[in-house]
Amino acid sequence: MAAPKRAQPEAAAHANLPFIYREYSPEQLRQVLHKMYLIRRFEEGAEECYTRGLIHGTMHLSIGQEASAMGVCMPLAEHDQITSTHRGHGHCIAKGAEVKKMFAEFFGKTTGYCKGRGGSMHIADVAKGNLGANGIVAGGIPIAVGAALSAKKMKTGKVVVSFFGDGANNEGAFHEALNMASIWKLPVIFVCENNGYGMSTSTERSTAVKNIAERAAAYSMPGVVVNGNIFSEVAEASHRAVARARAGEGPTLIESKTYRHRGHSKSDRNRYRTKEEIEDWMSNRDPITLLENELQEFGIIDRTGVEAIRQAAAREIAEGIQFAKDSPSPDIRDLENYVYTEPA
Repeated sequence: MAAPKRAQPEAAAHANLPFIYREYSPEQLRQVLHKMYLIRRFEEGAEECYTRGLIHGTMHLSIGQEASAMGVCMPLAEHDQITSTHRGHGHCIAKGAEVKKMFAEFFGKTTGYCKGRGGSMHIADVAKGNLGANGIVAGGIPIAVGAALSAKKMKTGKVVVSFFGDGANNEGAFHEALNMASIWKLPVIFVCENNGYGMSTSTERSTAVKNIAERAAAYSMPGVVVNGNIFSEVAEASHRAVARARAGEGPTLIESKTYRHRGHSKSDRNRYRTKEEIEDWMSNRDPITLLENELQEFGIIDRTGVEAIRQAAAREIAEGIQFAKDSPSPDIRDLENYVYTEPA
């Protein structure tokens, strides 16, 4: 029997690289950093507009969770679909939404994705596969299962991702949807973005299991826990789950452990978290800083390139806000329009 061949040094080194450096080109990785900055700057811009009284109502910011949205969406094709949450701005941008149309929706303008009818919590971009955000906790999970059932029956090859927060894992819709998806081996991926708190209640106080991904075992599907602030970990888990779904092997539950830098919503006084906890996550575990440093370490980008990405994102946000300001408001005569879909 011939002795096994030794791996070449170059091959061994390649195998030890983080997943993203084996799967994506340097240009794709620079685009990832750009989009993560775009998500961060979009939410900071929205927050500023709210403070200045340009946006009314409330909003739920995902600042600090950018790697989760981008990592999950990386292996998805444009025709693949997602459902999102009340904290869904990052999901929209990661799936290809234009920030100017998102700002217009925030401002209640006719050029917004939903003609100004949806606002922060109900942005949809069906052309890019975004079936919509949902203000109801766990509301998007059964919608995703329905879309996945449609994809399987019609043999479209689409994969559907359902984003939801840790609070949703204790809702009945979560358990019913996972059970149904597993029975029918649907091409759906359940992504729990566990930022540690369901509104003001910690996951430790509200959920019996240590890891939400452990609940996948009850529905005979893989359950995967990833560091949601490390882009490569999230992207690798998503890549495997998408491949499994496309192969007809059924759903996966991914728990992306992350953290929101801001409160639950704009009305949250944030008294249930210590300043030290928030500062630790912001200073030592920020997903953009972690990716930025890693890309520089591997020679994908330098400080000049990083600064160019920051400036480009800032320009796009400024232009988006101006577009929203300049866009027309809805006419009272159109009050009943764009509320229901047109019959086929």
